[in-house]
Amino acid sequence: MTEQSNTSRAPRDTVAELKPALNAEEFQVLAERILDNVERVLDGKPFAARMALIVMLAEGHLLIEDVPGVGKTVLAKALAASVGSTVRRIQFTPDLLPSDVTGVSIFNQVDREFEFKPGAVFANIVIADEINRSSPKTQSALLESMEERQVTVDGETHALPSPFTVVATQNPLEMEGTYALPEAQRDRFMARISMGYPDASAELAMLRQRDTVNPLDTIGPVASRGDVERLIAWARGVFVSPIVEQYCVSLVQATRVHPELRLGASPRATLQLVRAAKVLAALDGREFVLPDDIDQLLAPVLAHRLIPTRRAVSAHDRSGVQAVSEVLVELLERTPVPHSGRTELRS
Repeated sequence: MTEQSNTSRAPRDTVAELKPALNAEEFQVLAERILDNVERVLDGKPFAARMALIVMLAEGHLLIEDVPGVGKTVLAKALAASVGSTVRRIQFTPDLLPSDVTGVSIFNQVDREFEFKPGAVFANIVIADEINRSSPKTQSALLESMEERQVTVDGETHALPSPFTVVATQNPLEMEGTYALPEAQRDRFMARISMGYPDASAELAMLRQRDTVNPLDTIGPVASRGDVERLIAWARGVFVSPIVEQYCVSLVQATRVHPELRLGASPRATLQLVRAAKVLAALDGREFVLPDDIDQLLAPVLAHRLIPTRRAVSAHDRSGVQAVSEVLVELLERTPVPHSGRTELRS
């Protein structure tokens, strides 16, 4: 089942695309405008909104995992509604077919030839709702599009629009009717976050504000597709020093040899960690990445890619998520931190 947002019918903003490149201050102003718009419909979830924006501007894909009813889809829709881009929503169900996602070639009786009918993945922002309720075969339909930003059907390759971001939601695996995402699929998501339950004050505000009005109906685009492309271009040019690059590589490589992990982070994870750190630095008004940027993003970018050993889980009577979290904390404490041309160990 797919839905297309009304924003997809808006004409391409060619004027915005012709604007000059941004500077650091303009980046902050425009990015904060999008962030403020998203937070209008999210009660007490600034971290989730910020991570969604970081992933989009880093040209990655976001996985939101949590129990039903905590605002996963609302976050995805709010981000989509805040930018004037094409938006499609796919409700993943057990009977969803790969062709529903990628598209299909149909024989045209008039022209006597096959023509390609694009699937729901052909949009700037694709909301993959409850992605782990579909079969592994359908899940795999997203692999090529998420990595190469293209779709191959019947031997023909079709490019996806730019920018392109998948915002997927999934329920915990313990819930009925879910299929675990394979390692290759998880690795294509730049970051994974959890929404968590709202605190009491945020939940009270939600009761009062949403009794008669859906907050998603009250927000509209505050940036064009051209604006998003300019934000992406600026973030891409943020400077990463060689010592910060080495720090990032050291952290990622440490996950591959840690005794409590049977699967470490991939080289793709290293690339995506640096790209996300560039956006975080730009959001803070800097034109360079600090080690602190890497530290803040380590868990969201790496945790979903790591698999603990059975012994690490059973020996300490903890969940796999807890085991991975503790490993990442340990690595941050043990890895030397670049500082003013030298390295220091955390106390």
